[in-house]
Amino acid sequence: MQPSRDLSTLLEIMARLRDPETGCPWDIEQDFASIRHYTIEEAYEVADAIEREDYEDLRDELGDLLLQPVYHAQMASERGVFDIGDIILAVTEKLIRRHPHVFGDDEAGTATTSETRWETIKAAERARKAERRGGDTPPSLLDDVPVGLPALLRASKLAKRAARVGFDWPDTASVIGKCSEELEEVREAMESGNERAQVEEIGDLLFSVANLARHAGIDPEAALREANAKFVRRFQYVEDRCRTDGIAAEDAGLERLDGYWNEIRRRHKSTLDGVDPSGEPIEKL
Repeated sequence: MQPSRDLSTLLEIMARLRDPETGCPWDIEQDFASIRHYTIEEAYEVADAIEREDYEDLRDELGDLLLQPVYHAQMASERGVFDIGDIILAVTEKLIRRHPHVFGDDEAGTATTSETRWETIKAAERARKAERRGGDTPPSLLDDVPVGLPALLRASKLAKRAARVGFDWPDTASVIGKCSEELEEVREAMESGNERAQVEEIGDLLFSVANLARHAGIDPEAALREANAKFVRRFQYVEDRCRTDGIAAEDAGLERLDGYWNEIRRRHKSTLDGVDPSGEPIEKL
């Protein structure tokens, strides 16, 4: 078996790995549930490579992500439910169906009208899917917002979906007001000592902040990832300062640690175009 640029080789490798007689014992033992978290992890690693603009890593991570549908398709094929060809057929049908302005006679319009058309078609697809599944409950606008999404991202998507029927704050100022209201309710819950109320109110606050990001046109997951990365960079600066001053971080005390933290915060605030007040280029802080 030799590496190849052809999808058929990847499919053959996956089939070999799953062969019950000569395959890999670990791969043979896997099922849909046992590898699903790898699919999520690989998607995040793709996102990380994009954010770092590391295109060699991006190539490799996209390959790892591509392996996931191939893996699932092999297991499905073994059960006789579908194969990789069915997956490709489904997505090509969907792309053609959702782009009548490209593959049909509809007017192209603008990016906004294209998105509206896409969502209208998706709504019709949801209705057909609900009808196929049967049951007495009418389809909900929120039915296909995946439960497995990160909670912050799902909050944003749920609210965006509800906004399509007008269930939304009228402007960004109203969302900021809602965030302030929820923060006050968190404060009250904390003062009450009611743990269940604290969980509920903090959840409401996070949901409101996700909606604030949506109104501002900001991806809340991306914003939080950036905040996480910034925290890491600044805390590593604090650790470096401790080492420079010859003191262990755990012995430095909050006042000293906070002083180091404020040093890097001030440097960040005063930085313009990547140059610190001394005129020296610095990394993004």
